[in-house]
Amino acid sequence: MLNEVVQGLAIVPIGNYADVTFGGGGHAKKIVELLTAGHLFAFDKDPNAAQIAQFFTNQSFTFTRAPFRFVKEFLNFYGVITLDGLLADLGTSSYQIDTPERGFSTRFDSKLDMRMDPKSPRTAEAILHSYTEGQLAQLLYVYGEVAQAAPIAKAIVKARSYTPIVTTYQLKTIVEPFAPKTKKDQYFAKIFQSFRIEVNNELTELKNLLNQSIDIIKPQGRIAIIAYHSLEDRLVKNFLNTGNVLGKIERDAYGKLLRPFIPLQKKAFMPSIEEIHSNRRSRSARLRIGIRVG
Repeated sequence: MLNEVVQGLAIVPIGNYADVTFGGGGHAKKIVELLTAGHLFAFDKDPNAAQIAQFFTNQSFTFTRAPFRFVKEFLNFYGVITLDGLLADLGTSSYQIDTPERGFSTRFDSKLDMRMDPKSPRTAEAILHSYTEGQLAQLLYVYGEVAQAAPIAKAIVKARSYTPIVTTYQLKTIVEPFAPKTKKDQYFAKIFQSFRIEVNNELTELKNLLNQSIDIIKPQGRIAIIAYHSLEDRLVKNFLNTGNVLGKIERDAYGKLLRPFIPLQKKAFMPSIEEIHSNRRSRSARLRIGIRVG
């Protein structure tokens, strides 16, 4: 959703922007092309993203290998107090999905890793073996909205008592009896999503970013967030509509809705049919854009 993001951010050539999920650099490249005296600060915790960023030699670009929970801290270090816009393209990158040893994809048999930052101490394998049956069931139900979460958790605990679960194939084998015969791939994807979110603490990171955006986006500046599943999208939608991720409406003494951003439009922007045909992974993307009040 490159064009939708650029148009939604309403790029100012002399403005300061942040791409907090640099990934393969597609969005960043387009934003930098539109800048004159402005600057793009890019962030990503994946070492592959850092390698790609080395090819960006434009003086209007600065890359920092760090999770986006540190965006405000690093911007202050660079002497930037507020931004004209911020982009977050959530979820996994194409590189991460297509690299078997990272363990993100259901298509490959590999180690149960799923870390976006390989330096992080906790892997999916570690969670599979250290969480209680109740914790596993909660994880699958909340983060994957998985049907039969409790029986699956019980099956995992039973399986690990016999032999360590160390590969994606082993996990799929345990889960397969519970998967609908006509929708196995979608079911496996939800299982993997659950562990990936837990490994990378993704929802907490997103909440942190949304709260930081209140301080770092200048009045009339914009945020653009692309989400790929309902859990993330719901947090973003609630935040833009009500000013908090819970969706709790709060008003001032005059009855005015208290919220730091207003959504550019009520419904999320969706990928075009052409984009979905050229990139099937985009079919679940939901883009929401907010404008800073003030």
